[in-house]
Amino acid sequence: MKSKGETIEGGDLQLTSNLLEEAKSSEEWLLKVRRHLHAHPERSFQEHGTARFVEEELLRIGPMTVRTGVGKTGVVALIEGRPGPCVALRADMDALPISEETGLPYASRNEGVMHACGHDVHVTCLLGAARLLWARRKELRGSVKLIFQPAEELTLGARAMIEEGVMESPKVEMIFGLHVNPEVEAGKVAVRSGPIMASTDSFDVEVRGRGGHGAMPHRSADPILAASAVVLNLQSVVSRNVDPLKPAVLSVCTFHGGSAHNIIPERVELGGTVRTMDEGVRDLMEARILEIARSTAEALGCSASVIYHRLLPPTVNSPRAASIAAEAAREVLGEEGVEEANPVMGAEDFSLFARAVPGCFLWLGVRNERIDAVHPWHSPRFKVDESCLAVGASVMAGCALKALTALSPSR
Repeated sequence: MKSKGETIEGGDLQLTSNLLEEAKSSEEWLLKVRRHLHAHPERSFQEHGTARFVEEELLRIGPMTVRTGVGKTGVVALIEGRPGPCVALRADMDALPISEETGLPYASRNEGVMHACGHDVHVTCLLGAARLLWARRKELRGSVKLIFQPAEELTLGARAMIEEGVMESPKVEMIFGLHVNPEVEAGKVAVRSGPIMASTDSFDVEVRGRGGHGAMPHRSADPILAASAVVLNLQSVVSRNVDPLKPAVLSVCTFHGGSAHNIIPERVELGGTVRTMDEGVRDLMEARILEIARSTAEALGCSASVIYHRLLPPTVNSPRAASIAAEAAREVLGEEGVEEANPVMGAEDFSLFARAVPGCFLWLGVRNERIDAVHPWHSPRFKVDESCLAVGASVMAGCALKALTALSPSR
């Protein structure tokens, strides 16, 4: 077993040692930050108060370079060390349109808005990592860019920041992010190489028929029947067209048609979501959805038009970045604090950062049954074990330090 502080690539023992202990010594501050953020959630691209708070906290840490308004409401800071590469750490900031039911004393004060996906924790961990890295800035083998991203829940924030050059000046060579996971025990992180989250696409189908009286269906072309058949036939895509060893999901989630009990309508609209970890499977599913919708509708005397929306690619951890993250986490937490991550079929726009440069997305354990921190993402009862704050801050800082060592030209 590797001990805390042990460094496999060497040269960073003093930098990586005691990260967790230092983070724990700031626990009162971490709790204050997280609870403020939790009590004041803001929806996507409305994170104005959150951005101001982040900027103020960063400048309290030290006189670092801070840019605001990146990708509308994003914040970017740069901690500069010695000449060398630049690595990035990212946290998302937005909350969800959910009414909180946790009963916590610091529950949301904004009616109908809640941090039910842990983004308040992510921001706190990144601010905590900033504190740890600022204290080590003179020994950094390069620079660390801190990316506080808006609008992850809309899948738009990462793209907006990338389009405004967040990965340039200085050019980011590797990026790390984390996400709370209520299936992983508090005090641990989970890491894996390869896909960790799925792609997300959506589709809209309009089935057009010929309306008429419900008592005389033979004089109509029934789009409800045709659309229903489309829904059923789409369920064959995953079971009969996709390699069973490659995970994929196709769910029809909306179905709208008709206005009266005795009128066959002119058209029906349906829509759904597609998830997969594989780009080839993604292409296959798009093609089959178009083919099945059109041919099924035609077979029943109707027509179908399909609009397919490609939203986000899978989040794929690069082998090198995942190895660096795993080693950093072991150095900080010890062998017992790191486990193999299970991929999930949810999606994340961190995938766009990880497609631009090698990256790794980690799970941060927040589960604690004793305090009812067991509810899934997006639940109005979502809670976390706040001991995760020091863990997340120290592991994020460790990832940056480890990556700078690995990427340093002197190595």
